[in-house]
Amino acid sequence: MSGEQKAEAKGEQAKGKLKETAGRLTGNEEMTAEGRGEQAKGDAREAKEKIKDVFKH
Repeated sequence: MSGEQKAEAKGEQAKGKLKETAGRLTGNEEMTAEGRGEQAKGDAREAKEKIKDVFKH
């Protein structure tokens, strides 16, 4: 996985986790859902890059 893509995936995951936590602490369900969505997007990007790596080798 390219370093840049991996960093982007991890960044999305971290940003999503922070947003989810902030949403829970404030009782903002919309923010919590957005955070979960961002985490899922980061997870999907990471999985895609791992699959690409498997087929490169």
